[in-house]
Amino acid sequence: MENYEEITSFLGEWGRFQKCVFFLLSLTFIPHGYLNLSMVFLAATPQHHCEVSYTYGENISDYIPYEGTSGDRVLSRCRRYKHLNGTAASWANETEGCLDGWRFSADTYKSTIVTEWSLVCEDSWKAPFASSVLFFGVMAGSLISGQVSDRFGRKLVFFGSLVLMNTFAVLQALSSSWEWYCTFYFFVGMARTSSYISGFILGSELLGKSTRVLFSSLGVCICYALGYTCLPIFAYFIRDWRMLLMALTIPGFLCIPLWWIIPESPRWLLSHGHVDKADAIIRAIARKNGVDAPEIIFKTEDGSQLLGKTAPQRVYTIIDLIRTTNIRNITILNTIIWIVTSMTYYGLSLNTPNMGGDPYLNCFISAVSEIVAYVATWLFMRYTVRRFTLIFLFLLSGVTLLIIKFVPDELDAVVLVLVMVGKGGITAAYCFIYIYSTEMFPTVLRNTGMGAISTATRVGTILSPYIAYIGDYNKVAPYILMGSVTVSVAFLSLLLPETKDSELPELISQVKPIMWCDSESRPSCFHKQTLLSKCASKKSERACTDSLSRESEVSPS
Repeated sequence: MENYEEITSFLGEWGRFQKCVFFLLSLTFIPHGYLNLSMVFLAATPQHHCEVSYTYGENISDYIPYEGTSGDRVLSRCRRYKHLNGTAASWANETEGCLDGWRFSADTYKSTIVTEWSLVCEDSWKAPFASSVLFFGVMAGSLISGQVSDRFGRKLVFFGSLVLMNTFAVLQALSSSWEWYCTFYFFVGMARTSSYISGFILGSELLGKSTRVLFSSLGVCICYALGYTCLPIFAYFIRDWRMLLMALTIPGFLCIPLWWIIPESPRWLLSHGHVDKADAIIRAIARKNGVDAPEIIFKTEDGSQLLGKTAPQRVYTIIDLIRTTNIRNITILNTIIWIVTSMTYYGLSLNTPNMGGDPYLNCFISAVSEIVAYVATWLFMRYTVRRFTLIFLFLLSGVTLLIIKFVPDELDAVVLVLVMVGKGGITAAYCFIYIYSTEMFPTVLRNTGMGAISTATRVGTILSPYIAYIGDYNKVAPYILMGSVTVSVAFLSLLLPETKDSELPELISQVKPIMWCDSESRPSCFHKQTLLSKCASKKSERACTDSLSRESEVSPS
């Protein structure tokens, strides 16, 4: 089969169709921006202290002791003086739990899930756990959606997930208990990541090489950041958590009519032997762009070459991600890098309200810093090589976070600036690894590969609420932890192959080896690269795999 992008080059890079797909698909990522981090306000914990049934004076400190929190003395959140017999003199020096519940401040939040179900003191673990449940759902969705998308198509999974995400979010807003809230939150996470990944892959495969970079860096990420920017604005004017969640959910249903505008990926159709359907879509694109299509675009054997003649009905699974040396190395490295990136990004995002000052303003500044980071990412991808960009962004974020340890406590403004620089660096890296990883996986396993590493990534996101929670006891500890692991993966990224200006691999045999495979110092690696080039021209994917397996036995890498 000839190269797909060469065959379809007559369509152009920035015609009417590409512009339509670019802008419409990008807009569908706005709801992800505010739903993804809505727990910052939905699960916020306002100031609170024990409720007292009997009072004999106006001074509440007569009934509730003070405690030290982050250097300040405030009324105890979980203890009160023990009441003996109902007289003013009967309050003992001994303390007891909040037997009559809690009184929450309504200065910042009218209601949150914490105030609704009293998720404080012995139940304080439930608030961060609810956020972790979302990420458990994201993990499940990442694992399932990749294989389903590679099996049944990008478009079906994308739009089906959009419907499910918004439907379960509405049910979540109507939850009658914390248990039901977490249950629906799990399914929201599952549908959200399925929609995000399949939409990202769909856009990457519908657009050309230069437009694909613009879509992944500015289109998707800027729209995500715009959604994130809308979150504190919505939350500022809607202080009730149920009404806030409903307001954030309803706009997502407006994306559903795009089903009749955005087509299926021709790349995916070809990889499954649907040559006629792929041909029809390409011709429709040509008409929209006002160009003439050649009489024959794809040959019948083009689809069979992707499938392999010896196994025309072969279904690729997650096992294929570790079947050969090259793709196994790529999968492992990407998994580690994604886990650390996700943990650091969400750890910093969820810790924003704990930085002091107005939580709405802090969140807004954090969101704006992401827009700056995404624009910088686009410039990096346009003018620098992939490996340098990723390493630089990791070092920028990690080193900046480690410097916070040496900043005096009274310099809050300096800490804020350093945190936002670190957040900008890891945000840019998070945006960047999507396009970088997409370029490393082959078409036949691209969605499965992205889904698999996204699944493993949720280990980091599940831990992130508790990493932010460490800040209640030691403000600097989360930054030291996140900074250290981020610097570590910066050096690990040196092993990744360079993919800038390269064609997307179609077959497993076309996956590039990692960088320790140096042709000058490792002759066996050079021989394997030669074999890969020859293998890429073979018609049978299975024949390629068998050849590589035999070669590995003779000269292991």
